[in-house]
Amino acid sequence: MIKKQIIIPTRRSRNILADISYIDNGEEKPLVIFCHGYKGFKDWGAWNLVAEAFANAGYIFLKFNFSHNGGTIEEPIDFPDLKAFGENTYTKEVEDLHTVIDWTLINHGFPISKNNRTLIGHSRGGGIVSIVAKEHRAITNLITWAGVSDYKSRFLKGAQLQEWKEKGVYYVVNGRTKQKMPHFYSFYEDFVKNEQRLNIKSVIKQLNKPQLIIHGDNDQAVPLSEARSLKKWNPLAVLKIIKGSNHTFGSQHPYLEAELPQELKKVIEESFLFLDLAR
Repeated sequence: MIKKQIIIPTRRSRNILADISYIDNGEEKPLVIFCHGYKGFKDWGAWNLVAEAFANAGYIFLKFNFSHNGGTIEEPIDFPDLKAFGENTYTKEVEDLHTVIDWTLINHGFPISKNNRTLIGHSRGGGIVSIVAKEHRAITNLITWAGVSDYKSRFLKGAQLQEWKEKGVYYVVNGRTKQKMPHFYSFYEDFVKNEQRLNIKSVIKQLNKPQLIIHGDNDQAVPLSEARSLKKWNPLAVLKIIKGSNHTFGSQHPYLEAELPQELKKVIEESFLFLDLAR
């Protein structure tokens, strides 16, 4: 197996750190691009084992850190740059994913098929991949793992929103790292400015590409009802419910086991079945 770390330049000052995993047998392979979720990163939990599973199944698997996820090129694990984290927006993540896709369309020596490109997004990343799957002509398939169905509902409201505006920042404590992670008010302003583009319901209703929705029925972070909403908006989508699974499908960070959690194995199996049918 080949695994290469790459740096993808952006139009902004912060570049994107990514890695590509695949088996080199001289044949072109379908591409899968994976997007992490909120307070996530490309090496979180069992994501490296996921990359290996896709590579062994004949895919090129690319995962990356969003440019403003709080990591740096030198320190990609956890969140050494909280200022960047605070400056993040949904539109920055959408633009990052477009940049990554465009980078893969240029011949960098990787045996990527030109006609089979899939986006997979976990949690908040599920909304990002949904938006970009509709926007980018090169994408052929969409998969969400515990994906969100709405961004607007996740913002502060009422007096809390007014306080956020007045102070310019509010903080969320990371339960694992204990960091106070900032969200600048510009995050909300950017959403309001781009609300139509960031409307997941509208995007899914207009999607004309094969879509798979995978969700655990014990997800405490993003309820199963959100997956059912996605399915309702696109009746042609495939919905698979993983019984007993939580938001991260049995994974956690750090994940020290050599084998994938059973729930995440099931997620991958369902993804393979879908992609085989979508070809």
